[in-house]
Amino acid sequence: MRIGISTWTRRRAGGVETYLADLVPALVDLGHQVAILHEVDEPADRAPIVGDSGVPQWCAGGDPAARERALAALRAWNPDVIFAQGLEDPLLETRVAAIAPAVLFAHAYRGTCISGTKSRAALGHSACERQLGWPCLVRYYPHRCGGLNPITMARLYKRESMRRDGLNQYAAVVAFSSHIEREYVKHGVDRSRTFRLPGHVPASPAPPPARARKAAAPSRLVFVGRMEPPKGGDVLLEALPAVSRMLGRPLHLSFVGDGRCRSAWQARAEASFPAGGSTRVEFTGWLAADARDRRLDDSDLLVVPSLWPEPFGLIGLEAAARGVPAAAFDVGGISEWLHDDVNGYLARGTASAETLAAAIVKCLADPVVHARLSRGALRVAASHSMAAHLTALLGVFTGVQVRLQEPA
Repeated sequence: MRIGISTWTRRRAGGVETYLADLVPALVDLGHQVAILHEVDEPADRAPIVGDSGVPQWCAGGDPAARERALAALRAWNPDVIFAQGLEDPLLETRVAAIAPAVLFAHAYRGTCISGTKSRAALGHSACERQLGWPCLVRYYPHRCGGLNPITMARLYKRESMRRDGLNQYAAVVAFSSHIEREYVKHGVDRSRTFRLPGHVPASPAPPPARARKAAAPSRLVFVGRMEPPKGGDVLLEALPAVSRMLGRPLHLSFVGDGRCRSAWQARAEASFPAGGSTRVEFTGWLAADARDRRLDDSDLLVVPSLWPEPFGLIGLEAAARGVPAAAFDVGGISEWLHDDVNGYLARGTASAETLAAAIVKCLADPVVHARLSRGALRVAASHSMAAHLTALLGVFTGVQVRLQEPA
């Protein structure tokens, strides 16, 4: 099968590109041909998705001539299917999707929310259940759905409305979670065209370490992801004193990643937990996959303090593959991989430092419980293989082609 992939950047800027870096080689190994159309080649300090692997790649960003050349090249390559990851320009997205039967991977809330966060900052980043429409413009400022620039609000509303209106151009919409699946059905996608794919964990060359922690040793927590307000890093920092008090042992917390909130969170950590104290907080920046795995191997617990409705939270499975259980707020698609008393605990009820601290302590207070959760994490990860993901994805591609060949 000839699979054309459209995506924002050809570099590993975030979760979407990391997914593609796992997916593309797996598709090639199965004998499929893959090509990539992208808009930008940044950030320059990140590794490319596929590098010099022989996969054709065309940049449609920059001047209009470059766009036309990229579209013509993809069209001449003659893909059997377009696997769309989302582009910044909805007009370009529409033109790419017209080249061949297109399948959209709904990684988040594209076309269903002005800001893309599906949350309201004025209400503690609580989840929004509304459909995208003009009433969103009325609520945008009172609910602090985004920034304060009215021009930006209008521009984003126009863009997301175009994306919403273009959803019917896709022969299928796939997602990692039933939560996102329901979101797109609510926005007009026929239920028969939505598919939930099993999350995947790429095989690691190094097996996870044996875990046998001592009761009095420091508890090692890790946060992995973008450092943005809805990700809840400030709530995690607020929870640490209560966690330390209830556990009665030192804490080490690593923030892995970067974003707009990094400097503010780092300043708060330095003020709240001075050097030499029982609680130590460090900020590592983004780490390559092997370095991130080593950091997970040195951690007792992944904490996902997201306040917004996470579409899925693939980092939970990646940590589980290293035998690391998780504590997280019960938002969005988190509960589709985090199961109470199996591979961690959900912080239920009001999303607060108190409920998060309670979930963290339940995971770490008893070494016997922690060991059981660690074993449960490995079982959960084992049930989410790349092979199962590929089988489901290729089944969608094949089904799309079959349906389009049926007489009207």
